Amino acid sequence: MDTKTCDASVVTDLRVNGERLWQSLMDLAKIGATPKGGVCRLTLTDLDRQGRDLVISWAREAGLSVTIDKIGNVFMRRAGRNNMLPPIMTGSHIDTQPTGGKFDGNFGVLAGLEVIRTLNDYDIETEAPVELAFWTNEEGSRFVPVMMGSGVFAHIFTLEHAYAAKDIDGKTVGEELARIGYIGDEEPGDHPIGAYFEAHIEQGPILEDKEITIGVVQGVLGIRWYDCVVTGMEAHAGPTPMELRKDAMQVAARIMQEVVAIAHRFGPHGRGTVGMVQVFPNSRNVIPGQVTFSIDFRNMTDALVDEMDAALRAYVGTVEQETGLGVAITQVSHYPAAPFHPDCKDAVRRAAQRLGYSHMDIVSGAGHDAVYMSMLAPAGMIFIPCKDGISHNEIEDTQPEQVTAGTNVLLHAMLERARVV
Repeated sequence: MDTKTCDASVVTDLRVNGERLWQSLMDLAKIGATPKGGVCRLTLTDLDRQGRDLVISWAREAGLSVTIDKIGNVFMRRAGRNNMLPPIMTGSHIDTQPTGGKFDGNFGVLAGLEVIRTLNDYDIETEAPVELAFWTNEEGSRFVPVMMGSGVFAHIFTLEHAYAAKDIDGKTVGEELARIGYIGDEEPGDHPIGAYFEAHIEQGPILEDKEITIGVVQGVLGIRWYDCVVTGMEAHAGPTPMELRKDAMQVAARIMQEVVAIAHRFGPHGRGTVGMVQVFPNSRNVIPGQVTFSIDFRNMTDALVDEMDAALRAYVGTVEQETGLGVAITQVSHYPAAPFHPDCKDAVRRAAQRLGYSHMDIVSGAGHDAVYMSMLAPAGMIFIPCKDGISHNEIEDTQPEQVTAGTNVLLHAMLERARVV
């Protein structure tokens, strides 16, 4: 590929080919297409292999070198003038939920491909290499843990632990990676990164509600999950007076309301959710003797999540004293908050301003591969709106102009970090 020193005005005016990008998204979406217009392409299935093969074929057509590591993460590199520099990387994932959409993950991967195609179109040489990655099993819908490939890359999980993970049919990650031919030679993590950007649909309603084009993602919320068990005494609903009841449901309801109240007190990014409830004995005319429910707390920093935790435990202690019922809270999972690097956030913001797109600071309530990449290198994310904030659903949707805008921002943010010769 012939490259040349680039005039500054060419870079300033640079835009991606939105029609080509949209067509690539629609072509990838044909693999595992569902009747309702979504995609079912579970990780390490034959359909996942077909999707991987297609993206890699496009990368090779664009002149990229391809390497694969032992957990199946794929890296596609465009050389820079100084290939001793660590690459400026972008990426996401192409595995989907069982009833997934066309854009979750896939947009980030194909946005990165379009950035590289655009650099090729204009013969633009960068000082540092530019690299596109897609990560294995981000969704976690077939194998646990979620964000497996990036987690192994960042040494959060061992390769052996990941290989041993089983799906509901007893098939392991190691077996399925080998079966589809995607166990590479590179040791996970033996791959430098200069900076990492990830473009993604918001998966929430904020940008659409505010009619904003670009979300400058400040970080990913820290998450803490609990199981809460309230133990009372089941009794007949008719003969037992209200003042003599040990009603586990009423105490559980108080705690559930407090979960939401705590989230409001620790705003603006506090989140408090009770999503699963089990009642024993679950009979119409029996006072509940035990209620088990989930609690999900999220916030922008680990310190704020700690404060939410302390507030919950203090409230539970008060409820136990007032009612005499036992309440057991067990933390079952914890994901630390992942603030993104100021330089990467500023690069995204400057790109949106330069291109004339409306933009706002936003946080991500969902996990992304960028969380683990932020532990290894400066990282940032770009959000675009999705219709009605719906994701992980076959009707997940966004508009071609929004996809194009997000990719233009990605292009200019990456060029700022990779430096045009």
